[in-house]
Amino acid sequence: LLIKKAKDAGLFVITATQMVESMIENPVPTRAEVSDLQNAVWDGTDAVMLSGESASGKWPCEAVMAEAAAVLEAETTKHLLIPQVYDDFVVDEANKPREMDDSKRKTKVVASLGPSSWSEEMIGKMIEAGTDIFRLNCSHRRGGDFERVYPLIRKYAKEMGKQVDCLGDLQGPKFRVAELAGDPVPLVNGDILEFGLCKDDNDNIRPGRITMKPTIEQCALMRACKPGTTLLIEDGIMEVKVVEKCSDSELRVQVTRGGKLKARKGVNVPDVEIDCAALTEKDIEDAEFLLQLDPPLEYICVSFVQKGQDLQELIDIMDRMNLPADKRPKICPKIEK
Repeated sequence: LLIKKAKDAGLFVITATQMVESMIENPVPTRAEVSDLQNAVWDGTDAVMLSGESASGKWPCEAVMAEAAAVLEAETTKHLLIPQVYDDFVVDEANKPREMDDSKRKTKVVASLGPSSWSEEMIGKMIEAGTDIFRLNCSHRRGGDFERVYPLIRKYAKEMGKQVDCLGDLQGPKFRVAELAGDPVPLVNGDILEFGLCKDDNDNIRPGRITMKPTIEQCALMRACKPGTTLLIEDGIMEVKVVEKCSDSELRVQVTRGGKLKARKGVNVPDVEIDCAALTEKDIEDAEFLLQLDPPLEYICVSFVQKGQDLQELIDIMDRMNLPADKRPKICPKIEK
C-alpha cells in the first residue's frame, strides 16, 4: 500500500532494511528473503537496498548479485502473475528460462558502503556485481572515509562505463533504550514495568525498568506519550503499551509482545507525532558536506520524516548554500514510523 501510494504520487521508491540480512554471514539468501525482494518488485518498487549485508557482511558482492538476480527474475515473470489459477490451467504455461541478461534489469540495487566494501579494490567489484547506487550512511561518517571513497566511486564508474549514482543518508534523530545494568532483560507478556529517562549515569536497564538517555529528541518522545500509546522496540520485535503517565520523564508500561531486551535497541512510536527537529546538529553538518561534493550526489535521504516541514529544513540549507537547481540532489524522505 505504501509503495502504491508513493508511485501514484510520482515518487522514486527504495525498499530497504534487512532485505537479505542472512547474507551478512551466508553466501546465499533464504527463500523467504528472495520472496520479499520479488514481492517488492511486483508491488512497484524502483530500488532495493542492502545495509549491513554490503557494509559489514562477509559477502558484499554476492549480496549485490543475489538482489540483482532476484529482482530481474521478478521483473520478467510479473506478466505471468494471475489472480486465480483456473481448472484448465497448465502449470507448464508459466515455466520460462531464467533471465540472465542483467542489462534488462530496471529495478536498481542500492549498496551501503562500509568496511567490507569501501576499499579501492572492492568499489570496482561492487559495480561489476551490479550496484546501481552507493549509499553513504552518515551514521558512520568519520575519519575521512567519505572523502576518500566518493572520488573512487566516480572514477571506477567512469572507467567501467557504468551509470552509478550516490545517495547520502542523514542519520536523523535517534530513539534508543539505554545501556544494560547487567544481562539482557526478559520482557514477559503482561508484566508492568517502569519506562523512563535516565536519572543519572547509573540508571541503566534492569528487571522492572527500561530507560533512555535524556537527549532532546528522547525527552520529546516521552512528552508525547500518553496512556494507550504503543512503543515498538527493536524494529517491533518487542512492544509495550503505556498504562500510566507519571510525569514527562516517567511512564508505566505493560508488555504486549515480549522478548529479550538488549542495550541500545531502537524505539519507535508509530502513532505519535514527536515535537523535535528532523535534522540534528550532526545532520546539518553532514548535509553541508554532502551538498558540496563535486560532482553532486544524486540523492539525499532525510530520516524520521513526520511532516512536509521536515523536508523544508534540508531545502533551507540548499538555499543558504546557494545551490543551483541542477546541483540539488533528489530528496528521499524515509518512512520509518
